Amino acid sequence: MDIKGFSSAVSQIATEKEIPQEKVVDIIEQAIATAYKKEYREKGEVIKAKLDPKTGEAKFWLVKTVVDENTAIFPDEGEEEHSGAEEEETEEGKVRFNPKRHITLEEAKKIEKKIKVGEEVENELDSKQEFGRIAAQTAKQVILQKIKETERELIFNEYKERENEVISGIVQRVEGKNVLFDVGKVLGVIHKEEQIPGELYRPGQRYKAYVLSVEDSPKGPNIILSRAFPKFVSKLFELEVPEIAAETVEIKSIAREAGSRTKVAVYSEEEGVDPVGTAVGQRGSRVGAIISELGGEKIDIIEYLEKAEDFIKNALSPAKISEVEIEETRAIVTVPEDQLSLAIGKEGQNVRLAAKLTGWRIDIKAIGKEEIEQTAEANEAEGENKEEK
Repeated sequence: MDIKGFSSAVSQIATEKEIPQEKVVDIIEQAIATAYKKEYREKGEVIKAKLDPKTGEAKFWLVKTVVDENTAIFPDEGEEEHSGAEEEETEEGKVRFNPKRHITLEEAKKIEKKIKVGEEVENELDSKQEFGRIAAQTAKQVILQKIKETERELIFNEYKERENEVISGIVQRVEGKNVLFDVGKVLGVIHKEEQIPGELYRPGQRYKAYVLSVEDSPKGPNIILSRAFPKFVSKLFELEVPEIAAETVEIKSIAREAGSRTKVAVYSEEEGVDPVGTAVGQRGSRVGAIISELGGEKIDIIEYLEKAEDFIKNALSPAKISEVEIEETRAIVTVPEDQLSLAIGKEGQNVRLAAKLTGWRIDIKAIGKEEIEQTAEANEAEGENKEEK
C-alpha cells in the first residue's frame, strides 16, 4: 500500500467531513474486513482487520464470542446447528449457538485459560493483498456508508449537547406555518406554537432561539427550536448579564406570555448586590438588548423575596398594594380602588403572570378612599399605643 497516499487520503477525508482521523482509519479497517470476508470467507462469520500505519500491511482475525448454556441454546443431538448470517436471539434472551460466530467456554479455555463468557476469541487468518472487483466495490460502499453514519452521529451529538441552550441561526425559508433555520451544519425548525405571535420571519434574517430538543432520524438530527419558551428569556439574561451566568444573581422564577409581556424574579445572596439593578443594567442597557431580541416584548424585573406576601406585592407591580393575606393555597390581595385595573392588567395579564411567577392563586379586591383613610388612622393609632407601652 502507498502509505504516503493513504495517509494523505485519510487526512483529507477527516478534514472535509470533520471526523477524527482515528475514526476514518477504523472505518477503512471495517471496509477491508468486509472485502476480505466477501472474497475469502463465509457468510455469518465476524472478521476483524487491523492496518499497520507504518508498513501498510493488513492483518485479519476470525472473531468468536464465548458462550455457555446460560447465554446460548445448543442444538440437540442430530438437530442442525444454526449457521445463518445473522445472530438469532430467542425469547429467553439467549442466542442460538452458531459455530461461525460462537465458541463454547470449554473450547475457549483450551486457547486461553482465564477467558470468560461474553469475551471474544480471535484467531489470526492468512493475510491477503489481492481482492476482486466485487469485494473492492463492497469495501467502497462500506466506507461511504460508514462515513455518512459517523458524520450524522457526530452532528447529532454536537447539537444534543446544546439542548436547553440558546443558538443563533439564519432564516432559510418558511414552509407553511414552520420556519426553517440554518444553525450551522443542519437545519432547525420553529413550529407555529413556538414562534413569538406576530413576529415575521424573512429569509436571511438572523435570530436567536432556544433548543427545545434534538431527535435522531435516518435523514439526520431534527432540531426543534423555540422563541416562545419562557426559559429562552432566562438564557438571554445569562448571555447579557455576567452576574447571572456566574450565579451571583439567580433567576428564581419566570412567567411569560410570548410577544406581550414577561415577569422575571431575581435574587442575590451576595451582600451589596442589587439583583434588579444588575439585571436591568446601566440605563437599561442589558434588559434593553433582550427586549430588542424579543421584538419589543415588555419585561418586568422584580426582586424575589422569601416572605410570600412581600413577593406577591412585588410580582403585582407596577400596581401599589395595600395588603396581602395568605389563605391556604390562595392569596387575597387588597388594592386601592384606583389601582385595581393596574393590578389586574389588560385582560387580566398582570395578575395572571404574577400568579404564574409566585405559584399562588391570587384574588384581588379593591377598597375605597374612606376605607383606606380609616385603615391608615387605625395603623397610626396602633403605632402610638406601642410607643406609649
